[in-house]
Amino acid sequence: MARVQLRSIASPADRAAVMGLRRGPGQDQYLNSMEEIFAEADEEQRAMPHPWEVHDAGTGALAGFAMISDNIPQPIDDDLAGPYYLWKLLIDHRFQRRGYGAATLDAIVDYLRTRPGANVLYTSCADGPGSPRGFYLRYGFADTGRVMWRENVLALDLAARG
Repeated sequence: MARVQLRSIASPADRAAVMGLRRGPGQDQYLNSMEEIFAEADEEQRAMPHPWEVHDAGTGALAGFAMISDNIPQPIDDDLAGPYYLWKLLIDHRFQRRGYGAATLDAIVDYLRTRPGANVLYTSCADGPGSPRGFYLRYGFADTGRVMWRENVLALDLAARG
């Protein structure tokens, strides 16, 4: 089972380290490039972006990237999901299908246990061939029936995860 360590991205050097991460075949229709991800985060500071490098806990190898909205203050604008929202999860193509995605979600859930009012983690995804929807549903997210940004909003009940 893969184990990961999350390291906050706080400097330009940290940002540069994740720029070489690559999506798997067909994933570009569901996940922006790293450049686009950071541009979006820079433009949407009201969404409280918290980006991490994802490293293999044993070897220290850079395996991916994750970003959440971290405790968006009330009142939350209608065009934001939150206060906690999994904004991006990118496991480098070389590390996919080896448990790193689930291990990253486990680490994010552990982090959220330390955050005020963190009862639900939201995410969203589009449907289609290669969509991450099945991965999220297998992990424990549930469909909310809500659609934002032409994507299905999913919710993970953090209290139910123990």
